[in-house]
Amino acid sequence: MSAILDKNKEYAQVLSSVIGLRSEPVAIKLVREGEEFPAGYSEPEAQMSHCQAVFRARHGECLKMPIACHNCKVGTSALNMTATDEKVASGEFHAGIGMHDSAAAAGKMISERMIPSFKSKGEVVCPLKDADFEPDVVAIIDIPERVYWVVPLSTAEEGGRAVFSTSPFQCACEDVTAVPIVTGKPNVSLGCFGCRKKTDMAADELACGIPYALIPGFVEHLRKYGTGVMTKAKRERTSRVLPINHLLLLFFILILEFVCIEEPECDVLNTKLCTVAWI
Repeated sequence: MSAILDKNKEYAQVLSSVIGLRSEPVAIKLVREGEEFPAGYSEPEAQMSHCQAVFRARHGECLKMPIACHNCKVGTSALNMTATDEKVASGEFHAGIGMHDSAAAAGKMISERMIPSFKSKGEVVCPLKDADFEPDVVAIIDIPERVYWVVPLSTAEEGGRAVFSTSPFQCACEDVTAVPIVTGKPNVSLGCFGCRKKTDMAADELACGIPYALIPGFVEHLRKYGTGVMTKAKRERTSRVLPINHLLLLFFILILEFVCIEEPECDVLNTKLCTVAWI
């Protein structure tokens, strides 16, 4: 086992166990032009998008993704692997989906993208624990409470407020990968239309990209958080507040109980059991 792989396994273990992640943190490395792909990773059998690769990696897959393995021009252009398609740049493509009022509005979203300054010929995407290389970004996808901890981690040393950038599209490619590379700071995304359509991203999940350079410091803080502030935080739902319709049904059950006591031969037992089961 190489030193970098050993270190990444440790980082992944702390991130997963202390934050309580439900899937693997994902290592994303953009392979620069003139650079060799890290050894030991295989190309997928069929083309896929960057977001699909990231979401498959969180479930354990390791993917070598040269440009030829990508099937999303929006994603490859956001990562500076390819030029931006004319219909994407003009806004015509995204306006056709129906969220923007005009091609000009959709085009503004594209023109304001944060794109890495270096050209890439592909990427490697895999669980952080299996990354025998230094990634550019580590991505986590989880419920808001889990992603929340990126905020105190980001502000622990210098304070201030965390600021995130997102748009209706390009969650995994721009928000989670390109923006952290460009800014050097974590970025949280609410998801996007394409990402939720093409991956298993759940309705209650957010995505976050963290520059790899920040991971060692985050891990050290998490070691303290795990036995400190996190023990004081409400991390799981511990109680259930019944809505008013359930309370009314419980009141109805009490009435049925009274009827059954007064009339031993009454035929309401089945109704009562069905009501209990429904609640």
